[in-house]
This record gives sequence, structure tokens and C-alpha cells, in this order.
Amino acid sequence: MLAASVLMLAVALGGKSAGMEAGVARVDITPPPGLPMYGYFPRIKNHQLSTGTLDLLYARVLVLAVGEKRVALVALDLGRTFGKSLLDELEQRARMQNGISFLVVTASHTHAGPNILDEYAPGETPAWETRALRAIESAIGEACQQLKPVRLGVGYGSVEIGYNRRVVNPDGTVTMLWSNPTKRPTAPLDPTVGVLRIDTADGSPLAILINYACHPVIFGEDNLSYSADFPGVTTELVRQAFGGKPLCMFLQGADGDIDPYYASTPLAEGAVKWRDWTGEQLALEAIKVSRGIQTRIEPEASLQSLEDLVRVRPRWDPKKFRDGLLAAFGPKVFEDHADLFAQKPLSELELPVTVLLIDKQIAFVGMPGEPFVDFQAAWRARCPVPYTFFLGYTNGYFDYFPTLRAASEGGYGAGDSNTYVAVGAGERMLDKALENVYEMLGKMPDLPEDLRGVK
Repeated sequence: MLAASVLMLAVALGGKSAGMEAGVARVDITPPPGLPMYGYFPRIKNHQLSTGTLDLLYARVLVLAVGEKRVALVALDLGRTFGKSLLDELEQRARMQNGISFLVVTASHTHAGPNILDEYAPGETPAWETRALRAIESAIGEACQQLKPVRLGVGYGSVEIGYNRRVVNPDGTVTMLWSNPTKRPTAPLDPTVGVLRIDTADGSPLAILINYACHPVIFGEDNLSYSADFPGVTTELVRQAFGGKPLCMFLQGADGDIDPYYASTPLAEGAVKWRDWTGEQLALEAIKVSRGIQTRIEPEASLQSLEDLVRVRPRWDPKKFRDGLLAAFGPKVFEDHADLFAQKPLSELELPVTVLLIDKQIAFVGMPGEPFVDFQAAWRARCPVPYTFFLGYTNGYFDYFPTLRAASEGGYGAGDSNTYVAVGAGERMLDKALENVYEMLGKMPDLPEDLRGVK
């Protein structure tokens, strides 16, 4: 196993008093008991509803501002983001009420949260979702009211709390490794812990953002209580390490094929213990990295953002896909699975690709689902700025995005009903994000003068 910290960088980035400003807020969005839970189909199939709460679920909000440009980043302790129509409404209200220019909503992917569907019939949106969205709107407003000059810094560390659950055998077949308490080495894996620290002008931490790729699935299908899983432990420990004052956000990475070592631990076999252990290991490294970061003022603060739609075909024939799901799992499958093909066959899916560039040095990319970990490594290797963050489950949800190679090999999330976007969709989204960063940096040349106007 790698040492707990094999890489440590402390870099100086940030905003000046007349430039970058930030505000933060946190709001409880825990639903009441009695709702279907997210992430394990047997709970849906057997009509097992939530019975209580182990730890609260929060929405954490960071607003960054430079001049009239305001970007809101919302991190949810949920299995996925809300459906498109609700996200569109949230974005519109944030723009009208608080001047938000760009909204990024991402989820941790805890499997101990309430179930969320892509769409609801008119008038049937669950009351808890409506309440949560209104609470998030208020939190965005609160963060905007508290904007103050800030300094930014980035640091990287490394910790191994998980493994790649797809084991490719010598004959090319794939075996799924659903738990790995003996810590058997698997690959590919990205143990990188990315940290963005945001301080007030006097150097006091205002927000600490932690980016890491690993499914929050310590709790298995026997758990019927709400929990943020290990990211909730991580964020609380980091917050307490800095006096309980800064907002700590967990930003899920490209965890499509990455599980924690103690995945799906039954409650009777110590699930709470291993949730706490996993969250603590990540927190210790994040604290170490955070303390090593030196923030300072960036003389030319800037915020650039863009969301593009990458249009792809469904991977499978829509009618055969839907009929196959119904035959295999029954009608309750669409209480857990995206029923994108219910009304009419879709010939095209629109995948939002989110890019945020801070100070022309820190690049965030968000994909709307569960990208395999190779995309995160590729983003870091290919992005033309020094510091990168990769976010899954961002501004939408379209299940798994396997790499081309993984799609050819098969296995869960790569060659089954849990991936329905065209093969190569992840590569196309990554290329689009890179193209946008190059354009933001002014590195995409215009058409040569001697060719302009040529017909």
C-alpha cells in the first residue's frame, strides 16, 4: 500500500480584496422517515422504507464572486442530484434572487439517502425535495449576503481507503469484487486527495473543499437509516480540526469503479465502525494537506464557467432496453432506475459537461453521472492548468460512464443495464471540457487572417 501521503503540494493562489470574494452556508436537508432509499434495488423491490437517521444530510453552499460574476457550488449529501426540471428551477431562482451567474450542483452519492427520480408526474414531486430545494435557495442567499474578500490555496495528498471493484481476469472476463476487507491490490486506482482551501483576508479558513474518488457505500442494503456515509465523517472531522468554523465540502470524484474496502458491511458486522474508520483516514490526510497550504492574494482574480451539452445516442435499442429491464426486474425497477424511454424512444441523450476555471489556474470539470476513475487521471494529466478537480454526479445523472476499454470488457457499470449512454460518451465529455479550458485560456487560435471571409 502507498504511504498515507506520497505527494504534498502547497501552492499559492487566490483572490484580492477588490477581486475574489466568497461566502458559505450549510443547511439540513434530511428527509423524514418512511421514504424509499437510494442505491440498492432490493430495498425498492421489497418495499423497505427508511426508518430513521444515523447522521444528518446537508447541502453545503460556496459562492465565489469576482465583480458581477457569481458562481454557486452546492454539494449534497445525497445519492444523486435532483432531476433536470428541479435543477433548472433552482438555477433560475438563484439567478433572479441572488444574481448567480453559474450554478454547479453535485452529490456525494451516499447510498444511505432518500431515493430520487429523474422526473415526477405533475404535482407528485416529493414534499421533502421541494423543502430541500427551498432550503438550498435560502442557503445560496445566505452565502451571498456574507461575501467577503478571500485568499485561495490548493494542495494534494494521497490516501488509500478503497479499491477498483472490477477485476479483469487473464481470459478477459470481469469479476466484480463487491467487498475487499483484506485490501487486495486492484487497478486502476487514484488515491489523490485534492484540497482547495479558502481563507478570509486575515488567513482564517472559511471553506475547505475535499475532492476524492470513492463510492460512499459502507452501509449496505440492510441499512434503512439516513447517513452521509464516510464523507459525513470526513467533513465533520476536518471542520472540527479547524475550530469548527470553516465549511467543509466533500466533492465526489470519478468513482464509477471505486469502492471502499469495507463496502456493503452489514450493520451487525460493524458498518458504523468501518464508516468512521474510512472517513477518519480521508480526514487525516485532508487535514494534513490543508495545514500545509499557504494562501495568498491573486492580483488578477477571475472566474470563468461554461456548461456544454454533449449529445450521444443511447447505447442500447431503447425499446429492447426498457422491455429487458421490465422482464428482469419487474415494474418497480423504474422506482430505482432511470425510465428515460417510457414515453417515446429517445434517439439522443443530452449530457451536460460543466467547467469552472478559477484564476486561470484551477480547473473543475463536472460530469452528470458515474465516470470511471481513468477519466479523473486523464483530466489531471491533460488539463493545461496546474491544479485540477474532477466532480462526478454534477448537474444531472445518467448512470455510469465507462471508458472505451472497460465497455469492451463488460462487467457492472460497463456492459450491463446500469450504463445506457453510447460507448465513448465519457471520452467525448472529457475532450469537450478540455476544449473549453483551452478556449478560456485564450489558447484556441482564431482563423488565420488570410482565410477569413473565404467562401
